[in-house]
Amino acid sequence: MLTILFDGIAYGMLLFILAVGLSVTMGLMNFINLAHGAFAMVGGYITVVLMQRHGVPFMACLPLAFGGAALLGMVLERTLYRTMYRKPHLDQVLFSIGLAFMAVATADYFMGSQQQIMQLPEWLRGRTELFDGALGMGHYRLFIIAVCAALTIGLQFILSKTRFGSRLRASVDDPRVAAGLGINVNVVFAATFAVGSGLAGLGGALGAEVLGLDPTFPLKFMVYFLIVVAVGGTSSITGPLLAALLLGIADVAGKYFIPKLGAFIVYALMIAILIWRPQGLFVRKGGK
Repeated sequence: MLTILFDGIAYGMLLFILAVGLSVTMGLMNFINLAHGAFAMVGGYITVVLMQRHGVPFMACLPLAFGGAALLGMVLERTLYRTMYRKPHLDQVLFSIGLAFMAVATADYFMGSQQQIMQLPEWLRGRTELFDGALGMGHYRLFIIAVCAALTIGLQFILSKTRFGSRLRASVDDPRVAAGLGINVNVVFAATFAVGSGLAGLGGALGAEVLGLDPTFPLKFMVYFLIVVAVGGTSSITGPLLAALLLGIADVAGKYFIPKLGAFIVYALMIAILIWRPQGLFVRKGGK
């Protein structure tokens, strides 16, 4: 039971890293980006290619995956996404899901349709047993939890305690007033979108070994990202974190105890929470 709980927490932490960028762009920028999973796929492929073909160490690949996905996000934000910010949400959905299918086709053409295999470093392959085997902790899952905890603290600090966080909230609440106060709204949005894309790339790099990596990745996990954002709300970092943990534990426990039901437990939990709190677990007060 403890091992299932631990694996569920690790899985939830990974989903949080993957989905938090989407939460930021939807909640703080009011933009629905269903191509978010494509940036995660890019981070995963960067890591696999660098490790398999060029022998780059795993730990060095993680910041490169973040940087590559962030750079791609910044370029696409300035050339494609920016024109869609003031469009209706339906236009944003159709536009971004079209990009997701384009990303799937591009990855399939250049990388092939086969599942990618990633070899972890030796120090991340081990497993520690506690309480006479009642709790088995994989070292890689411990690593994922540690990375997620550090990211959560860092993001919470940046959004609530720094000048950039204040400028971002002001730009979201009223872009015209923020621009009148000397805030470059376009730069703030570009930086925010790039960081969100980079976090997705980092999640893709971390999740390539756990979730698997193939060209259908953006479509396969799109629903999970949306569940994390819908259940957790888009007003804070805490909401998506809690939602991801609930989703991860429910998914792992459901597949272990009731494997025939598959993802039914996850969707049932989502429906119950949204009936109870339609706006998500956490709602930001004030603003628009």
